[in-house]
Amino acid sequence: MTTCIIVDDEQHAIDVLAHYVGRIPSLEIVGTFTNPLQALQFLNERSVDLLFLDIQMPEISGLDLIRAIGGRSKVILTTAYSEFVSEGFELEVTDYLLKPVSFPRFLKAVQRLQTPQADTPVEEDLADDYFFVKTELKGKMLRINFKDIDYIEGMKNYVAIHHGGTKTMALLNMKDLEDRLPARYFMRIHRSYIIALEKINAIEGNTVLLHKVKEGILLGETYKASFLERMKGKMMQ
Repeated sequence: MTTCIIVDDEQHAIDVLAHYVGRIPSLEIVGTFTNPLQALQFLNERSVDLLFLDIQMPEISGLDLIRAIGGRSKVILTTAYSEFVSEGFELEVTDYLLKPVSFPRFLKAVQRLQTPQADTPVEEDLADDYFFVKTELKGKMLRINFKDIDYIEGMKNYVAIHHGGTKTMALLNMKDLEDRLPARYFMRIHRSYIIALEKINAIEGNTVLLHKVKEGILLGETYKASFLERMKGKMMQ
């Protein structure tokens, strides 16, 4: 059982997260706090596995609280402001949830915490992983190999899956695909784009260039901080 507390100065935000936690048997809430100083006092008196933590709060910020507890608990940030996210990752938080938080995204963050990522090469992990999508032909299903995907483009009620030099249209939504694809190898960088990280050739301002893809992929402002943080570990200074 993973014990957790929720710290947010808005009670309705606490209520949403508490409802989500209640749907996951492996999580147990041991406290909720609208005052971060009270949360700090609680953490000084007992051990807690996980914090769901807002950033902008009175008295002290969520980032200040992370520094104060010195890595004693895992942290998932919850915030309405993506510009603070990069600083949170510098403090080695597990994940961040951008408000309003959806349950699928919440579940993905919790699974990231509970399922350690193996250091297995991409070819071994993705070579045999795939999914099927329906085509325009009745009764025909097309196999899409994860390792062949370059990027996925959202197009209203459809998505365009660009893979191996071809484009497949499917009646799916971006959120379902984002949750289905392994987060270690794929990342959503725009409201309308998910990319394969191993296919990145270059980053030019707000454009990501992919191997064997002529058009650059736009990096959305909402996703920029988390993407650049993800790339930071690959950069030579």
